[in-house]
Amino acid sequence: MMTLYIFFYKLEFLMLQLSPVHLTMKPNQLTESEMKLVYFGLLFFGLLFAHVTCYSSGLVTVACDTMLPRHGNNSVQTTVPPYTVSASNYSFSPGDNITVTLKANSDIVFKGFFLQARTVSGNNTVGYFTVTNSTIQTLDCGGTVKSAVSHTSSINKSSISVLWTAPFTAENVHFRATFVQSRSVFWAEVESPVLTMISSTSQPNSSSTASPTLISSTQNIASGPPPTSISSSSCSIEKVCFSSPSNCDPATSHNCFFMSSALASGGGYKFEISGPSAGYVSFGFSDDQVMGNDDIYICGMDSVGGIGIQHAYSEGQSRPLTLNLSNVEVNLASFTSGVIQCSFISRNSISTQYPVQQSKSINSSYYILMAYGDSSNGRIQYHGMSGTFISSSKIDPSVATNVTVSSSNSQDLVNAHGCLMLIAWMTTGTLGMVFARYMKVAAKKMIFGKAAWFQAHIFLMFLTVAATITSFVLAFVNAMGWAYGANSHSIIGCIVMILAFFQPIIAIFRPSPQSNWRSIFNWFHALNAFVTYVLAVANLFLGMQLINGNSGWMVKVMGGFLGWVALNVIFFEINAFLARKDLKKAVDNDNQISVKYELFILPFYMCGNLAFLIALLVGIGQS
Repeated sequence: MMTLYIFFYKLEFLMLQLSPVHLTMKPNQLTESEMKLVYFGLLFFGLLFAHVTCYSSGLVTVACDTMLPRHGNNSVQTTVPPYTVSASNYSFSPGDNITVTLKANSDIVFKGFFLQARTVSGNNTVGYFTVTNSTIQTLDCGGTVKSAVSHTSSINKSSISVLWTAPFTAENVHFRATFVQSRSVFWAEVESPVLTMISSTSQPNSSSTASPTLISSTQNIASGPPPTSISSSSCSIEKVCFSSPSNCDPATSHNCFFMSSALASGGGYKFEISGPSAGYVSFGFSDDQVMGNDDIYICGMDSVGGIGIQHAYSEGQSRPLTLNLSNVEVNLASFTSGVIQCSFISRNSISTQYPVQQSKSINSSYYILMAYGDSSNGRIQYHGMSGTFISSSKIDPSVATNVTVSSSNSQDLVNAHGCLMLIAWMTTGTLGMVFARYMKVAAKKMIFGKAAWFQAHIFLMFLTVAATITSFVLAFVNAMGWAYGANSHSIIGCIVMILAFFQPIIAIFRPSPQSNWRSIFNWFHALNAFVTYVLAVANLFLGMQLINGNSGWMVKVMGGFLGWVALNVIFFEINAFLARKDLKKAVDNDNQISVKYELFILPFYMCGNLAFLIALLVGIGQS
């Protein structure tokens, strides 16, 4: 260590001798050993500087042919890459501009990347790129100007987009990218689906222009005929068809959700999907009629407004796991007149197994699941209950037939579950607690040996617990047992069910008024009721979001209901405070306790409560 220190100290001294202040020094004033030391130092720092910057600057033209970073002895990853390469359009004419997007899966980033467009047949780099921000730069490969793109720094990235201008060559192309996660972890030659070259005399599809401003959801929702590239003309003759409304034709109707499947020449399946949406439409193959363990394809809008295809795997009621889009040939990806359409050939086996263990399923028949919804920056959002269609029976995707949408029995169970929970925790449960806390003076008349407020409390809470149990059973039946990977709504629902079930059991063991345990029981009984009510109302909000989205009108009505409850609790508490003052005066003067305004506040509260309840029940019925 001391030797190294002396070396750098002496080198620093010699470098100062070569500084501008000492440039007048003659070379022969340095000894031969000192000159060698200077040259060695310059070489050392030059190599050190090159080592530090070569991986972060993105100037990697040495990788033009192999697309492999020179990271020592580290080798390329062989696992499924957590990244995708997509295009705003999968057919082009010479000179067209196409937006290319590199994207990481959720919670994944990349530090560096290298992107090229190559011909499918000759593997030659073609076209040129245009960058739009300082984090991306173009490179010259194979003598072609701006034929590759890379990063300018090693900051974490989740997605990037560039503009590619198609060449004047009659060849199909695809994009290839290398993603660098760290010096030792990188994936090479991640491919996009094939882009088909069409001649200038052919009629391009509706989204052949890749400018985001021309295909954005705000400019393409318009009147006029729907796209005609997909139709139901050969359903049950040449292809499997699944649609809602039944037997609708996407070539003639804007409001037709449609998918088809047929065997493709050379193996695999040709899929078509169409539906009115400004976000995405999707379909999947499942072994049952419940979301989870499904092989799905998504046709949706990316972060720059283009339409692309994703291959994914559904693990349950959460965002699907994105798979590498390989062995897929895209024929159409468009957004016209508010209708999203995709047509493509997939040579992947259909599999409902987890991707790590993915292989061809032993089954040949599946239920078809269809869904649509919004997207945000290229990420699909939850479709809600109303955004799904499920086939009534299993089908073989290779055998032509017409498939009908499943009857609404499952949806009826879900609707009944929601209605019972609303009645239980918006009305009967709330009123039961109001009677127990605020009506002891106004409803003290004896009925069957007990005060009227107590009988009302028991009756209303019995209805609440009964409705909660019935609603829980309906949800359990609809899910056909315990659902693994359940969402927060299901988990909180189970907690509410347990707390509500034990509340009346605890009440059975209520101590007598003279017992020392009575005050402890009262506190525990009240606290358990409060916690159960808070969780139940929070879960009602989550349920409304599942049905109506995060900012739908039903969620806002629930917010109004919560405000209504808070307002009336304030009224009841003010009235109770005034009643306690009167009680003190009555005791001092030996007078009878008088009723304040609770008999007016209660019907006032119930009117508003029923208004909110009816609005939400109607909303559930319409969903």
